[in-house]
Amino acid sequence: MSFLEKMQKRYTVKKYDSQVKVDPEKIDELKAILNLSPSSINSQPWNFVFINDQQTKEKFSEISYHNKEKVIECSDLIVFQVLKNVEDFEKQMHENLPEGAIAYYNSMVKPKGDLEIKFWMRNQVYLSLGVLLSACADMEIDCTPMEGIMPDKYDEIIQNDVYESIFAVAIGKKSETDSNQPAITPKRRLVSDKIIVEL
Repeated sequence: MSFLEKMQKRYTVKKYDSQVKVDPEKIDELKAILNLSPSSINSQPWNFVFINDQQTKEKFSEISYHNKEKVIECSDLIVFQVLKNVEDFEKQMHENLPEGAIAYYNSMVKPKGDLEIKFWMRNQVYLSLGVLLSACADMEIDCTPMEGIMPDKYDEIIQNDVYESIFAVAIGKKSETDSNQPAITPKRRLVSDKIIVEL
């Protein structure tokens, strides 16, 4: 099956089969793929928290709004976090990035102020989300990206003072009764002629 065909099959899962767990080798592969995610100037201002313990997932489910059942039923929950403080990011940057990347940051990003820097860092984390969703499609792992969480409450459970949560992704095996799957509810996308432009 081609990657295009896999992308045509993927969708946002609404109901999981709680009896099916993602193979640990595939989890390790996803971790390695996330570690390879691209980011502007290779900034990597992120942290990825993997949760598969059922009791811990149930704690997260209570602070996940309408995503409660997905968090309980999924195989694994992945929480995407970003560095809280600009100072911590700049320290990491000076320890890991080459002079050219630092010069770009100092001239193009830093002058915009802390609020814009934090926005820029969050954008990098969203790049890694795209990588994960594509990897899941290719590996035939069902998934649900979720902004419908309480990030502050997630942080209280994770207890990492350096990072803060932005969103989460549930992964696992879809339930055959999930009404959101394309065989039951066809995908709806804008007509490609309206969004794909050639100059």
